[in-house]
Amino acid sequence: MEKSRPLWDNPLQFVFACISYAVGLGNVWRFPYLCQMYGGGGFLIPYLIMLIAEGMPLLYLELAVGQRMRQGSIGAWKIISPYLCGVGVASVVVSFFLSMYYNVINAWAFWYLFHSFQDPLPWATCPLNSNRTGYEEECEKTSSTQYFWYRQTLNISPSLETSGSVQWEQALCLTLAWLVVYLCILRGTASTGKVVYVTASLPYCVLIIYLIRGLTLHGALNGLVYMFTPKGQCWALCGTSWSCSLVWLLQLEQLSNPKTWISAATQIFFSLGLGFGSLIAFASYNEPSNNCQRHAIIVSLINSTTSIFASIVTFSIYGFKATFNYESCINKVILLLLNAFDLEEGSVTADNLNEMKDYLMATYPQEYAQLAPQIKNCSLEAELDTAVQGTGLAFIVYSEAIKNMEVPQLYSVLYFFMLLMLGIGSMLGNTAAILTPLTDSRVIASRFPKEVISGVVCFMNCIIGLIFTLEAGNYWFDIFNDYAATLSLLLIVLVETIAVCYIYGLRRFEKDLYTMIGRKPNWYWKIMWAFVSPLLIISLFIFYLTDYIVTGTLQYQAWDATQGQLVTKDYPGYALAVIGLLVAASTMCIPLGALVTFIRKRLKRERVSTVA
Repeated sequence: MEKSRPLWDNPLQFVFACISYAVGLGNVWRFPYLCQMYGGGGFLIPYLIMLIAEGMPLLYLELAVGQRMRQGSIGAWKIISPYLCGVGVASVVVSFFLSMYYNVINAWAFWYLFHSFQDPLPWATCPLNSNRTGYEEECEKTSSTQYFWYRQTLNISPSLETSGSVQWEQALCLTLAWLVVYLCILRGTASTGKVVYVTASLPYCVLIIYLIRGLTLHGALNGLVYMFTPKGQCWALCGTSWSCSLVWLLQLEQLSNPKTWISAATQIFFSLGLGFGSLIAFASYNEPSNNCQRHAIIVSLINSTTSIFASIVTFSIYGFKATFNYESCINKVILLLLNAFDLEEGSVTADNLNEMKDYLMATYPQEYAQLAPQIKNCSLEAELDTAVQGTGLAFIVYSEAIKNMEVPQLYSVLYFFMLLMLGIGSMLGNTAAILTPLTDSRVIASRFPKEVISGVVCFMNCIIGLIFTLEAGNYWFDIFNDYAATLSLLLIVLVETIAVCYIYGLRRFEKDLYTMIGRKPNWYWKIMWAFVSPLLIISLFIFYLTDYIVTGTLQYQAWDATQGQLVTKDYPGYALAVIGLLVAASTMCIPLGALVTFIRKRLKRERVSTVA
């Protein structure tokens, strides 16, 4: 079914839509975490390899399929082969799962944005207890930012088994988030095309402001050095010497770790939005002559550059936070020693602290032994090594840094407004992946206007999303975030690549591209599509399953209010069942779609033969 008119007023609007969708929260909080988790700059090596071997080729493939077939994910793959209708359905299911929980992040961003106008910021200090004789006990055991997140925002339960009640403040914020999304897509093509200019450009303005501020913060250099310094067995010996650079590369610890490559590939899939069907939906509204190859290269390069740019901003702020905490720890130890041993002011400094500790331990062994449990081992490296991702990085680490800045309300408003723009931009793509196949359906589109279809989808997601506003909602959020899409995306993109190259035919696809953009793909694209990308995805698929088997019982991080920290617990049986259903609900669509098509064709042939 041919589109009545293109969605995009011009190619630039399409590029902005893809950037708005692809450049999301994962660029701001997941990529920096992966850099930190897998050896600083060492993670950039597999990331860039995966970008060249998978990211660019598969993005080009999806854009070309959508533009050529002029359909959403279900219709596009059904045109390629009726047996592939399940691929499109799987993409819609994954996008539906993603929309269910992803907009909760926007609800949290709204919550923090509203509180950013207070002076002082509500997470700057611990609240007083009910007797107003001291601070809340839970807050004293952790930090004011963690307390605000876990207790005042989530009001989190001690475990997944304790569901608790719906938090009405979060429920209202979630409703507001879905209302904003609905208003952005209310007028369909007209409104979405205008909104993407805002959601794609404003985050860069805020990131530039944060970059300028971040680089001027005390300790920012510590964070940047940490980010770009790979962790290898012989890095300290090699330094910058070219003579042993190859040895360093071969011995770089994380390059031999399969999880590093899995994480790099997963980051590419998530950040570019591969397999969700959103890119196919966007491209289906393009002019047939649109240069999708050029746009695939532009979008993928901008997306990856943004990830690195956002990491520079994040690590400059992370370095400031780590340095601030390290120096605060040093000052507390110095004050403790000065008071305990009645030393002269200025006799103990950060430079001679270790020597003074050795002197005091030798001179006053009994007194020092009694004081030893209160003396913390302050380490800048340990502060920088504290790996935090996702919501922890976005709502705890950044909040911790913001509260120590000058004019914290200004930087808080800017930051959470940026998160909101990134989240809304991604949600526009997620909803497009769901709505486009529905509006392509003549049965649905002929009976209901687009506004009604969009309203029903948003309302259903909002109602189901209330699960994530329960006291145990954050645990369910982690389940959906960890298991709803990862394995499914690998399978979906693998089938897409095989379908185009070996079912539809690579030569036929070449002719389609020549018809659209006036030239055939070169050897790089064809080799990546036909051999390299499928083999890499199969390898990652095997590594992922192997890691799952080796890991054994799945576990999660639960908040223990009595200790003021996260503790590891095993998932209960029903949670494991939900995880299995999340994976099966999308992956099983592919074989079931092929089976249903086969049965229908078989029955049709039997009816024809009976009539004859």
